Amino acid sequence: MKKNYRIAVLPGDGIGPEIMQEAVKVLTLVGELEGVTFTCEEGRIGGIAIDTDGTPLPEETVTLAKQADAVLLGAVGGPKWDQNPGHLRPETGLLGIRKALGLFANIRPATMHSSLVDASSLKPEVVSGVDLIVVRELTGGIYFGEKKRYDGPNGEVAEDQCIYHEAEVERIIRVGFDIARKRQKRLVSVDKANVLESSRLWRKVAERVAADYPDVELSHQLVDSCAMQLVREPKQFDVIVTENMFGDILSDQAAMLTGSIGMLSSASLAAGSFGLYEPVHGSAPDIAGKGIANPLATILSVAMMLRLSLGMDEAAAAVENAVWSVLEAGHRTGDIAADRSKAIGTVEMGQLVRDELSKQWQKQ
Repeated sequence: MKKNYRIAVLPGDGIGPEIMQEAVKVLTLVGELEGVTFTCEEGRIGGIAIDTDGTPLPEETVTLAKQADAVLLGAVGGPKWDQNPGHLRPETGLLGIRKALGLFANIRPATMHSSLVDASSLKPEVVSGVDLIVVRELTGGIYFGEKKRYDGPNGEVAEDQCIYHEAEVERIIRVGFDIARKRQKRLVSVDKANVLESSRLWRKVAERVAADYPDVELSHQLVDSCAMQLVREPKQFDVIVTENMFGDILSDQAAMLTGSIGMLSSASLAAGSFGLYEPVHGSAPDIAGKGIANPLATILSVAMMLRLSLGMDEAAAAVENAVWSVLEAGHRTGDIAADRSKAIGTVEMGQLVRDELSKQWQKQ
């Protein structure tokens, strides 16, 4: 294990800086306890970069990220920039950095912890025990296809092209199989093969790759059926693999099974161990600066980074256990509190996690 790591920290917009501050504090504490140095260097992305640099993704941010061992991202976007042209939208920065860093696989766990069952809007018997992962392809599909808008005989016309290459599909399908092999060995490939040609290619490739994973059970679901089943019987899923737009939608839906999108982390991985880690939730500009945002998804993203990019499995587990212990003790931010009058703030939640982490380390 290395003793020095460079981490690119991109707080972003809205609540991003607040939650990132707590996450970096946790990472710094891990470094002190492990005898490892994490050099965290900040960069701008999204709306703050538009305002400061005139672009949602400054070149120096790309350089910073490429020189790092991993990237931590807060959140981007907000109504302030909603009317900007496409190339000056905060989300364009997010798409751009994924492409620049070669990030092609988005990993989003959705696990229902026993202490949060009552926070879900679904019945406890439906969500109790949910433990699934959505694997989403990040570099192809309709988000990256050619876009046009022009005047037609019946008014304005808009076009978005959806393209997938066989190699892109195979690469992400193999990630899904590899993850499923380490879990319950069940993989659901989600497409719209009854309508879309790109989905028919997707299904064909999935069937071919399955021959290399005889120990993993592969099944297929149409995206509309999968959306229904995620609400009706989510415990049937172990690992879901799907294309870019379907994964964007389904992973947010899966997130809400757990009661709050503010609890869920995600990883976007390149070939090898390099990755970008971020919470699933958005920038929540309505609560920015109020000190009430939930930092746990970002802290859990730190745990994912420690495990997947830095090879620090024990430290990752310690961070996760500290989060669960704090929740089991009854501490809640407003988004997961039954009684919001008793909810604690961002800084207090971060401090409780660090205190618990230190306590657990002393027991080792």
